[in-house]
Amino acid sequence: MLKVGLLGAGRIATVHAKAITAHRKSTLVAVSDMIAENAKQLAANFGCEVRTTDEIIGDPTIDAVLIATSTDTHSDLIERATAAGKAVLCEKPVDLSLERARACQAAVAQSGRPVMIGFNRRFDPNFSAVKAALAGGEIGKAELLSITSFDPSPPPVSYIKVSGGLFRDMMIHDFDMATFIMGEAPVSISAVGSSIVDPEIGIAGDVDTAVVTMTYADGQIAVIKNSRRAVYGYDQRLELLGSEGLLQAQNMLENTMVKSTVAGVTGAKPTYFFLERYMPAYEAEWAAFVEAVETKSAFPVTLEDGVTALAMAEAANRSLEFGRAVLLEEVAPVLA
Repeated sequence: MLKVGLLGAGRIATVHAKAITAHRKSTLVAVSDMIAENAKQLAANFGCEVRTTDEIIGDPTIDAVLIATSTDTHSDLIERATAAGKAVLCEKPVDLSLERARACQAAVAQSGRPVMIGFNRRFDPNFSAVKAALAGGEIGKAELLSITSFDPSPPPVSYIKVSGGLFRDMMIHDFDMATFIMGEAPVSISAVGSSIVDPEIGIAGDVDTAVVTMTYADGQIAVIKNSRRAVYGYDQRLELLGSEGLLQAQNMLENTMVKSTVAGVTGAKPTYFFLERYMPAYEAEWAAFVEAVETKSAFPVTLEDGVTALAMAEAANRSLEFGRAVLLEEVAPVLA
């Protein structure tokens, strides 16, 4: 059994706790959180101990650490846990600062302990099926990728202020998905954005609606569309045009019933939020982590992938600020 310590006891930590305890080869030993009541509640729900972060990292009987704390703590905890010899799965993003993330990358390289970053959408069966079909040559060469990611409603402005902004917090999933599907990072990134959903988000210095266009070395193009509001549900779609066909991953619906009458044809809305949409992906992500640790094989999503996605988010932020396309090499001249 893989003995696991969970750092963080908020909403996303609870999602991970479910995946850890559901897997037949892992057991949740302890949880820590700066809010003691959150840690006590999670421990009671999942049958583990409440410990401090220092105690979890310092316990030689704990094999792995899952980091689900606030983003500004990720790099420090990654460094500490790998230095202690733990296998690490860390929620996205690696950090709010690209410079700090790259320093973390260098420190981890010295420790010799690999890190997996929690881009769970790679493990969604719909998106992974698109990747597999492309790799199998079913639509020839990829030419144009379109990713749609709309939230049903915006988070509180208090969250926006500490999130790092839409590109680092929300679209970073889509940046990683683009790299996953295309198999490489883009050459240039161009972003436009505005705050039309909630003016308070603009006052806080962020955007709530954005489109990013990315170009690749051989002329391929990817487009990402994000919005903090889609009143009909959680809109998560992907479309890939290739030289010999088209691949699409459609929304997950509340149900599959379609009603056809003289009045028209109607169907169900998309599932409402990410927990409904992506719980199978979180479970598959954890299973992949456990298998990699058990077999001592490479993690399917690496710290380097996390740094690449963060560099793409930084390029998008600069493009929005400068009003022009930004070359990825301007942001990160050498991506490891």
